[in-house]
Amino acid sequence: MDTALELQLKTLPSDPGVYRYYDVNDQLLYVGKAKNLKKRVLSYFNKTLSGYRTKLMVGKIHRLETTIVPTEYDALLLENNLIKEHRPHYNVLMKDDKTYPWICIKNEAFPRVFLTRNRIKDGSEYYGPYAKVRPAKILLDTIKNLYKIRSCSLNLAPEKINEGKYRVCLEYHIKNCKGPCEGLESSESYEEKIEAIRGIIKGDFRKAKDYLNEEMHAYAQNLEFENAQHVKERLHQLEDYQAKHTVVNPHIDDVDVFALISDESEAFVNYFKIKNGNIIQSYTTEIKKFLEETDEDLLEEAIIEIRKRFNSDSKEIYLPFFINVEIPGIKLIVPKVGDKKRLVELSEKNAKEYRLEKFKQVQIVDPQRHTDRIMAEMQKLLKMPQEPRHIEGFDNSNIQGTNPVSACVVFKDGKPSKADYRIFHPKTVEGPDDYATMEEVVYRRYKRLLDQGDSLPQLILIDGGKGQLSSAMKSLKLLGISHKITVIGIAKRLEEIYFPHDPIPLYLDKKSETLKVLQRVRDESHRFGVKHHRTRRKNATIVTELDQIKGIGEKTVEQLLNSLKSVKRVKEASRETLESLVGKQKSTLLWEYFHSQQQKGS
Repeated sequence: MDTALELQLKTLPSDPGVYRYYDVNDQLLYVGKAKNLKKRVLSYFNKTLSGYRTKLMVGKIHRLETTIVPTEYDALLLENNLIKEHRPHYNVLMKDDKTYPWICIKNEAFPRVFLTRNRIKDGSEYYGPYAKVRPAKILLDTIKNLYKIRSCSLNLAPEKINEGKYRVCLEYHIKNCKGPCEGLESSESYEEKIEAIRGIIKGDFRKAKDYLNEEMHAYAQNLEFENAQHVKERLHQLEDYQAKHTVVNPHIDDVDVFALISDESEAFVNYFKIKNGNIIQSYTTEIKKFLEETDEDLLEEAIIEIRKRFNSDSKEIYLPFFINVEIPGIKLIVPKVGDKKRLVELSEKNAKEYRLEKFKQVQIVDPQRHTDRIMAEMQKLLKMPQEPRHIEGFDNSNIQGTNPVSACVVFKDGKPSKADYRIFHPKTVEGPDDYATMEEVVYRRYKRLLDQGDSLPQLILIDGGKGQLSSAMKSLKLLGISHKITVIGIAKRLEEIYFPHDPIPLYLDKKSETLKVLQRVRDESHRFGVKHHRTRRKNATIVTELDQIKGIGEKTVEQLLNSLKSVKRVKEASRETLESLVGKQKSTLLWEYFHSQQQKGS
């Protein structure tokens, strides 16, 4: 370590702040925040680092800089700004250069309402931004169906209208506009509609409903029942839109909701903006992990960045777990029950669905990356010393102890390697004894691999519970390789994962890709075993009569059936045909046996 850096480490302050690591070329490597700068920075140099990338970064650090700030929240803000400005190589960065659409209520006489990606500081109102264009378009279409507002860009200043400069266009004649350009609609009436539209955009439907109810009753009082019916239909349309977009108690108002799910290499964050019980914003993003970032660190970064991006000023945030930062003026809540909890769960569901969609895309575009991610996830969840690139699965098949077979299937990089599948016929076990059969078969399989100098699997999957698992472990211990291979059992009823010497099973998420791989290995070993078990039973039934002939062995029977396909054809074959297949001596035995049978029958 450089002497100057060593001196810096000894004199670090214990205040909240931001630290920056630079390499020998003075390139910024990493920006981090800390509640206690000294404790945090020293942890990089004192502790045993497990992550490869972290070790690599620490090895490049030549000097560091620190900035002290009043609180950890200030440190988080400064860190966020520095990351966005300098884009250090080892920092998490939510890369998103898209410009998001806004709904604009134009600052003009008889305001237009439209979708735009450009915010102009001219006094207009901008609502959003919207993470996706489609929801914004649906909302805008709903508004235009409910309220007849203008779409033209004419300057409808009062003096221009009074001068009679304009004439109504097609939009007026098809009843999409009430003709304010010719003074056919007052600015007061138009402003009432704009006020109701503001409410709908914000998730408050009360003013919009009141406006439509008043309009409907006014038509009814004037006996204009057809017009009243049209307004009633628009009111139903508004109520239908509200019902589809109200997800929780309408008393939950002006709240941000965040959820995060992560694996070894990536995290996915979902964000909801809630107004009057309605989700008016929904956004999900992917974060690539660079170092050993915790879920708390990632969520802290995401909250700051996403709230900035979507201009949120909500005073309450619902989270799936507590973070280590206090945000001034903001109440952080981890709900346990009720509507608030359901909102966080819905946010988590959106994050999971987004993650699944991304993985499906990666599987198509970059299958190797998809495989690498699953292998890394399996290693973590099954607490393995290395990735399970080579998996072998075992299953026993027998019915009432007859014709038992044991199947061994092999998966490489999560995919079946059918050329390596093996079938075992138990030699030392009498009757239906699953435990003894498993013990024999596992011993024979790995004794052979060791004798041949072949590579051992990283993971062995036993179809069954603790009993079968213990039997397999006996054989592996006898061979002296039990410490070299991870061995697990999978029970069918609840898909429990059993480990040796651990009485409590592991329960994986039903949608976990690790569980899906394990289930596929288990199902494939069962399928392969049952297939050969049925073949053996069938063959046993077919060749019973041939087996009764003294001097005719199993290989001869197999040769005959492969050539002539059935016992009946063997019986009907000429002596010359039999001799050409199995030789003179065995053909004589067959011929005499079947012809003596025929003579007895006659």
